[in-house]
Amino acid sequence: MDNLKKRGMTMGLPRTFIGFSSTDIHYYRLMQAWKQNERIDFHFTDCQLHSEIDSENEAYIKRRCRERINMAGYYIMLIGEDTRYKHKYVRWEAEVAKEKGCTIIGVNLNKSRSFDNERTPAVIKNIGAVFVTLHPKIIKYALENYKMKDSGDYVYKDSLYQELGIV
Repeated sequence: MDNLKKRGMTMGLPRTFIGFSSTDIHYYRLMQAWKQNERIDFHFTDCQLHSEIDSENEAYIKRRCRERINMAGYYIMLIGEDTRYKHKYVRWEAEVAKEKGCTIIGVNLNKSRSFDNERTPAVIKNIGAVFVTLHPKIIKYALENYKMKDSGDYVYKDSLYQELGIV
């Protein structure tokens, strides 16, 4: 079990913190729904805060988020239209995840399977992260198979998407 904890896993499930702009919270909720749906093979241990912090104290909020990120081995950033402009928390969370050594997965909300230079925040560019589209099968694949590289921006080939049944 200690080895699983070091890799950010619990009983085989990836322990994952998901960062997102508040305008994209519905995509986070969609991922939670995938987890709950018995017909969708998508599971991870969600290290996100389980309830909103009722505070305006930035230091307190960041301390609570750091505790949760420190539990994770994976960091998923949902990349929407305004994500790259979110510095107060989204960029900060990614910096904490990098510092901790989390595997970082960028999830494009615009259906792109490519690295999206226009939307991707600089904090996760050229750090060895992988970028995928919003779909449970490819995100699951990345959680189970991707290992961080030292630099660069990585994507999966269309043939893998086809193998997974993603049209």
